[in-house]
Amino acid sequence: MKYKVPVIPGDGIGPEIVAEGQKVAEAAGEKHGFDLEWIDYSLGADHYLKTGELVDEDTLKELSNYRGIYLGSIGDPRVKPGVLEKGVLLAMRFYFDQYVNLRPVKLLEGVWTPLKDKGPKDIDFTVVRENTEDFYIGIGSRSKAGTSRSEFEVKRNLYSVKFGLDVESDSEEIAYQIGMVSKEGTRRVIKYAFDLAMVRRKHLSSVDKANVLSDIYGFWREEFESIAAGYPEVETDYNFVDAITMWFVKNPEWFDVVVAPNMFGDIITDLGAMIQGGLGLAPGANINPEGTSMFEPIHGSAPKYKGMNKVNPIATIWAGAMLLEHLGERAASEDVVRAIETNIKRGEVRTYDMGGRNTTSEVGDDIAAIVLGKI
Repeated sequence: MKYKVPVIPGDGIGPEIVAEGQKVAEAAGEKHGFDLEWIDYSLGADHYLKTGELVDEDTLKELSNYRGIYLGSIGDPRVKPGVLEKGVLLAMRFYFDQYVNLRPVKLLEGVWTPLKDKGPKDIDFTVVRENTEDFYIGIGSRSKAGTSRSEFEVKRNLYSVKFGLDVESDSEEIAYQIGMVSKEGTRRVIKYAFDLAMVRRKHLSSVDKANVLSDIYGFWREEFESIAAGYPEVETDYNFVDAITMWFVKNPEWFDVVVAPNMFGDIITDLGAMIQGGLGLAPGANINPEGTSMFEPIHGSAPKYKGMNKVNPIATIWAGAMLLEHLGERAASEDVVRAIETNIKRGEVRTYDMGGRNTTSEVGDDIAAIVLGKI
């Protein structure tokens, strides 16, 4: 069996960490009898600065022919903040309708957590973040004193929405942002989370701020309650976003699957990364269950470390394991995660952030060798 996988190494440390993820995935393929054919795409800062293009329609159409994309990190100080993130990352998420951001929060054996008296048995849950709506739809503006009118449009595969906003103000200047959730978008991501809970420990926690932002997040809660009626086997609970940050720290063992709107999911997954040992150990995936998905570490491109061969590749290797599972190679994916854990427990080959002195490529070599049973 051969899988064709587009690769976007990206910026900064991206090419270095992706190379290690590819190395380990190939080792898993060798062990389990499948091949990976990597197809390189040079999207990111260098491409943008050379051509003025972020990601064009033809490239998006090409990428849509594949089930999974392997991504390094996007971001470069030579480019204004937000340009690459919106023009490449968000453009792909919206084009491919990757409506689920999936974040495992799992403390591996041998990893230190800042939570006192907590261990791997206590920190093992998954956050399902809605990935295409909420306050991240990119609608907002500024208006000076007087009157003005703005028009906005949100286009998705499921729907199209237009906003016309008349502003009359005697403030010197105002700024505003519009958030939006739809019934279609809300229901599908919550159903995805319920289905995931069914194959885990049958417990699903919803996150909102319905006590203050009652229209947008009250709507989210209503849809959650409606869908929950079809899953009587799943225990459910409701959490305001400020409260769940406390419970993640005090009682992470309470959680199995957590589902959240886009903005709150963004916030709580960074907290999740810290309690599982740091950004260097935190993988993520942008999922369209019926289309093209994308797998990446959740950390940034760390341009100051570019070319130094010193950063931790484990988050990217773990993201590669998620890619393998998405392609249907569950046993290979599980082997990669076990190999990561074995590398950590042995403590012999580690990067500087984990108290070691080894290089990025040495960590990749070690994990690949463990997958193949060579050490």
